[in-house]
Order: sequence, then C-alpha cells, then structure tokens
Amino acid sequence: MLVTAYLAFVVLLASCLGLELSRCQAKPPGRACSNPSFLRFQLDFYQVYFLALAADWLQAPYLYKLYQHYHFLEGQIAILYVCGLASTVLFGLVASSFVDWLGRKKSCVLFSLTYSLCCLTKLSWDYFVLLMGRALGGLSTALLFSAFEAWYIHEHVERHDFPAEWIPATFARAAFWNYVLAVVAGVAAEAVACWMGLGPVAPFVAAIPLLALAGALALHNWGENYDRQRAFSRTCAGGLRCLLSDRRVLLLGTIQALFESVIFIFVFLWTPVLDPHGAPLGIVFSSFMAASLLGSSLYRIATSKRYHLQPMHLLSLAVLIVVFSLFMLTFSTSPGQENPVESFIAFLLIELACGLYFPSMSFLRRKVIPETEQAGVLNWFRVPLHLLACLGLLVLHDSDHKTGTRNMFSICSAVMVMALLAVVGLFTVVRHNAELRVPSPTGEPCAPEL
Repeated sequence: MLVTAYLAFVVLLASCLGLELSRCQAKPPGRACSNPSFLRFQLDFYQVYFLALAADWLQAPYLYKLYQHYHFLEGQIAILYVCGLASTVLFGLVASSFVDWLGRKKSCVLFSLTYSLCCLTKLSWDYFVLLMGRALGGLSTALLFSAFEAWYIHEHVERHDFPAEWIPATFARAAFWNYVLAVVAGVAAEAVACWMGLGPVAPFVAAIPLLALAGALALHNWGENYDRQRAFSRTCAGGLRCLLSDRRVLLLGTIQALFESVIFIFVFLWTPVLDPHGAPLGIVFSSFMAASLLGSSLYRIATSKRYHLQPMHLLSLAVLIVVFSLFMLTFSTSPGQENPVESFIAFLLIELACGLYFPSMSFLRRKVIPETEQAGVLNWFRVPLHLLACLGLLVLHDSDHKTGTRNMFSICSAVMVMALLAVVGLFTVVRHNAELRVPSPTGEPCAPEL
C-alpha cells in the first residue's frame, strides 16, 4: 500500500503538470492585459485567502487518525463528524447575513481566531472539548466560504471599480491554486506527522501560525466593507419559491444533495479503510487532491473549443464514475476479503469525478438560479445534503465496524443511482435549452494575470 500510494501520487502529479503545461502552451499569446493596480489588489486578496485555505487543507489528512490515536471508537468518531456537519449547516444558514452585519474584514479575522481555537482543542483528549472543537470548525468553515468571497467582490466592484468581467478570472485562478495548496498540504501533513515523528496532532498545531498570519494580514491590509442585509426569512422564502417553481432548480438541488452527501461520507470512511494497511495518509490525501485537479483540468479541456462538450454531459459522467466506484468499494471492503489497492483506486476515481462535478454544477447553478435568489436556494440545498450525510454517519455509528463500512458503501451506491436518475430527469428537461450550453469560445475575456 505504501508503494502504491507514492506511485499513484507521482503519476497523478505528472499527469496534472503535463495537462497544465500543454494548456499554457496552447494559449494564444498576448491575450492578457496588465493592470498594476488590479494585480496589487489581487495579490492582497490571495495572500490572506491562500493562507486560510492552506491551514484548512493541512488538517484534513489526519483528522480521523487523531481521534483514533486518542482511542475513541468508530461510533464515537462518527458522532464527532456529525457534530461538525450539523454546526456547518446551522452556521451556514446564517453566515451570509452575519457576515454582512459584522463586516467582511472582521468576519475573516474572526475566522482565523475561531479556527485557531478549533486547532487548539485537538490537543485535548477530552471528548467534550473535541465536540466543542468540531462546532468551532463548523463556524469557521461557514465563514471561510462566505466572508472571503463577499469581501473580494465588494472591493473589486464598489471600492476599486474594476470590470465585473475580471471577477471569474480571479476565482478561476484561486480554484486552481486551491488544488495545488491541497496537494502540498497533504505532503506537509505527512512530513510533520510521520517523517518528523511528531504524531497526528502536529498538522493541527502547524496550521495555527498560518491562520494567525492570515488574520494579521487581513487586519493590516484590507479595508472593511458591509452590505445591505436582507431578512433571513425573506431570503429563505424567496429561495423556496424559486426551488418549487422551477423544475430545473429542484432537480439540480436533488443531484447536489445526493452527490455531496455521499462525498461527505467518503471523507469519513477513506481513513479507516486504508489506514490499517499501512497507507501514508498525507500522501494518500495529496493523491486524492491531484486526482481532483486532474478532473478539473479534464473539464477545462472537454469544454474547450476543440472538444466542446457541455457541463451537463460532464455532470452525467461524474455521477456515473462515482456509481461505478461505489460498486467497486462494496466488493473491495468485504469482511475477510479486503483489497486496499482496489479501494484506493475507487477513491481516486471518486476524486476524479469531483473534479468534473464541481465546475459542472457551478456552471449549471449560475445559469439556472437567478442571482438574487442564489443565497436562499443554496440554503435549501445544504439542509438535505447535510441531513443525509449525518443520517449516514449515524447509521454507521450503530453498525459493526467491518460489515458497517461495506453496508454504508452499498447504501451510498443506491443513493448515487438515485442521483443518476435525477441527472437523467434534468437532462430530459434541459436538452433543448441553449442557455445551459457553454458558448463557442471566440476569445477569452481580458483579465490581468498574476
């Protein structure tokens, strides 16, 4: 398993580099314009945002291992994960309104404080303290995915008056470097936890200086901004009306809830499946992120002028790959007949599918959901998503370890078959809808490169 993990990591990394280099060489020269003021503003944002993302990714490979190291049973660990998911959905519902009220800069600084406290709780062996840490982690996650983006968009348009067309270029570049940071974070976590022999708590301690630096830079370099608050009840009511009045939105929400709840359960299960066979968890995590980056690169190639596939096609492919992978896992995790290499390959395929799924889903959401109702609709998407994930983990909590894992993958397979049926339904509804197609690329928007 050790050799397989390192070999997979090298192959996936080489594949990603090859695709990115070929894409860069294929780009027509002279397309990007240069604006020093914009580049400085973009750099100020990236410095803080990338540090926050790096700190978040650094903790991912060894979370389950840490709880195992503290001698908690799988059922107890499942409850800790459920607590994290529950706090994420509860804080996520009000995060946008809270950030608008408190101020985006203050919210980003608050993120660095709450996430640092979350990391410090990992030093305790006390179960209640760890539960509090999971709640703080849920709050921090909600702030990470609301405050930073909101601050940037407001500053970009309102304070600096840059063209709104440059915003997607900034976040597309951030998404690419997010994958790179995740790959590097996995290797760094492996280095501090295993190569240096500091144990599974080391990545959490190492994340604290990154969070402190992110908070300090935001406090020093960023201006404060606020936004007009919309009542939470009105936001949810508007989102619900949009969800029920448009079948496309309802089907899209169904696909997201089913697909992403399975991914949450996968995040919980990969460590107990691979760790008993001597897998280097940090390198395995980096391999997962490299596979996801590969999927994202394949999405860009597939939707390019040369191939011109549509996001709807790639969403269908992503769901099919996950269905196939989960069927593989129901066999590779059979008690007494475990095949860790086969399980590892299935996990890599799931991550590859995620690289195809997320940009496809993002494109379709932008086209289908009106901008004014997106916050409310996404709140309604999140509720069933996290409830399904929590339900799955609670079912696992009441199961025998070995048969429970296999049964959970069987349940996830059935859930993904339902997601596949929802994809077929959506495809039937939108197959003649030209609005949901990627336009033929006649030229890329002018955006400064960093």
